[in-house]
Amino acid sequence: MIATVSKPKQSRLTEILAHASGDKRFKILEAHMKKHQFKQDALIEVLHKAQELFGYLEDDLLLFIGYKLKLPASRVYGVATFYHFFTLKPKGHHTCVVCLGTACYVKGADKVLAAIEDQAKIKAGETTRDNQLSLLTARCIGACGIAPAVVYDGTVTPRQTAQSALEHLKGWIGHDH
Repeated sequence: MIATVSKPKQSRLTEILAHASGDKRFKILEAHMKKHQFKQDALIEVLHKAQELFGYLEDDLLLFIGYKLKLPASRVYGVATFYHFFTLKPKGHHTCVVCLGTACYVKGADKVLAAIEDQAKIKAGETTRDNQLSLLTARCIGACGIAPAVVYDGTVTPRQTAQSALEHLKGWIGHDH
């Protein structure tokens, strides 16, 4: 039996750096890091800029940031996952946030969420395959007087029911499922 030896795989970081050299967004991000003198304590500002440029923080982008700021990937990933305003997955064209605070929950937010999950065929925290809808939940949006509240593309909507939520989402879901 003859053993075959495959070429050694190019390191992941080398691949990322090669890809980054042709992408203008990486150049802008690197200029932003340079403005902060590549200081490790600028990590949050750099992550904000990266998300602004790329829309979300994918693994390769986090590795690139860690390399440039001379930080371990675990630290960069830890910060990116700790703060709620960072996202590691692409967002849908539309967002729907169901409030699950006590007042909303008592008035049926769980039923609203279940109906949307069933219709969109995704769970909270996911995006539909066609990238039309990201379904999110919030612990409380501070709109207890209009419970249950749902936020559609940034607009807070009062007293939602499963039926009214699905009516609002018509055109956003159901095309590619």
